Amino acid sequence: MICSDCFKDEGLRLMAEKVGFICTEPCRNCNSISGAKLNENMLMYLADRFFRAGTMQRFDYGSAPAIISNNKQKTSVSFDSILDRDAELISKNTGLGFFHYGPRFWMFGETDPLKALQDESQIDKVIESIIAAYPSVVYSADDKFYRLRKNPSSPEKVEEYDTPPKTSGEGRLDFEGFPVMYGSFNLEVCIHECRSTADDEMYLATLSPLNQLRMLDFSVVIEEENVTEFESLDMAVFMLFMAKSNSYPILRRLAIAVKEKGYDGLVYPSYFSMLHSGSEPFETTYGIANRSIKTFKEHEEKKVQKNLAIFGHPIHSGKVLVQRINKLFIRKVNYGVEFGPVNYN
Repeated sequence: MICSDCFKDEGLRLMAEKVGFICTEPCRNCNSISGAKLNENMLMYLADRFFRAGTMQRFDYGSAPAIISNNKQKTSVSFDSILDRDAELISKNTGLGFFHYGPRFWMFGETDPLKALQDESQIDKVIESIIAAYPSVVYSADDKFYRLRKNPSSPEKVEEYDTPPKTSGEGRLDFEGFPVMYGSFNLEVCIHECRSTADDEMYLATLSPLNQLRMLDFSVVIEEENVTEFESLDMAVFMLFMAKSNSYPILRRLAIAVKEKGYDGLVYPSYFSMLHSGSEPFETTYGIANRSIKTFKEHEEKKVQKNLAIFGHPIHSGKVLVQRINKLFIRKVNYGVEFGPVNYN
């Protein structure tokens, strides 16, 4: 229908180049033969990524777009003159109108369990409900996971890969007097979690349980809750792990309770899961969270990268064995980027 060269906004043009296909026929709109051509479906996808995903707002808990589009409403959002023209071009060829989105309250953390977890008089009761709702999982000697260290003083020593002797208190679950070893099943996630750069001296330990580790698994979607997002424990817990450091006090209380139940640790979704998969954490269908829809369970779980948090000093205590230690180098990095508008009213 049109081509990437039709767009004057640079971010939109770059995204259109990726979405479209190569064709030497002149564009019917601008006569360019070099631009990537886009049919109606491609234009609708481009509009969704640039205007909806590109205006995603993050809150303390949850997220929601500022702008959405459909073919039922006319455009009521104004951009700058260049993007106004580009948006009009998309509307003309797809029938889409762009308008401000009023998110459902659960999208920014207004759920009953999440609010109760921030209430000192209710938090312990809700934590008990959460622990009862999630399944336990056992990892044995055949299972392996990774732990990355940056700039260790003696990288050849296995104790370097245990929980630090002095807890920094900067982790998601640990604090002074409550040591936690963090690991992951995914090597790239380890690199992200450690905020590593090419200048770091990095060493990777391959670990496995010496016998068995009994863990509580928070990385799964709770089955058959039969409640809305506003009452969902699953949604509340997922929002906690996808949140920034504001969630740490609650998650530490949860970790204490899990340990008191006799577990060796817990499995949880990495904060960097979406960066690894390129997915969005709180996808919806007609305003309903996909995590609440049974048919999306497998899709939602595949978006998550599983991290491990093992209580104490598991190498020193003989719960975990260091199988191998390797030096690690970052040789190449690829970024998958998208764009969005800056100003809109």
